[in-house]
Amino acid sequence: MNRLAHRRTKIAALGAALLITAGAAGTALASGDGVPRGEPREAAALTGTAKLYRPAGDDITFTFDAHLAAKDTMDPEKAYGTFRFKHVFPDGTSGWAEGRVDCLVTGGKVAVVTGIITDTDQDNKGKRVGISVHDQGKNDRLGYSWIGRDVAKQTLPKCMSSAPFEKTRAGSGDFEVLPWQPVYEQAAPKR
Repeated sequence: MNRLAHRRTKIAALGAALLITAGAAGTALASGDGVPRGEPREAAALTGTAKLYRPAGDDITFTFDAHLAAKDTMDPEKAYGTFRFKHVFPDGTSGWAEGRVDCLVTGGKVAVVTGIITDTDQDNKGKRVGISVHDQGKNDRLGYSWIGRDVAKQTLPKCMSSAPFEKTRAGSGDFEVLPWQPVYEQAAPKR
């Protein structure tokens, strides 16, 4: 066997060994999404923590752990999880709230989550709020439903919020949006 043929045989054997090793080590993982093989990935998710950009000195932090299970793909109102936000004003006073997720819809890298405030130091306990996030890597954007003149009188339906009009502060964290992939039944062909 000449040198070139010998080298090709060694490279092929090494490649086969690497494939076998990778296959044995990676049987539990799917292709890059971290979901075990044979199990569907969750239908949608919004996770992470970041601070809003406020040059006046306000410190505003939002945290999400919102999910929609694969089995509930076509029912975003079965989403579950939590959200939290805290606003510390430049004078040191603050307000905070945390809540239970009751809807999550994502499209591409944009998410809208709503939920009921379960604990707060404000007077909005039991109220539904909506928050939107645009996951742009390190330059995420965020919007929320409590804007406008008559916020105290507003009743917000599930799955609704404003456009993500706020910017996040560079280096303060990151939001991750897992895009929703609804499954539509195909209509029977017309005869």
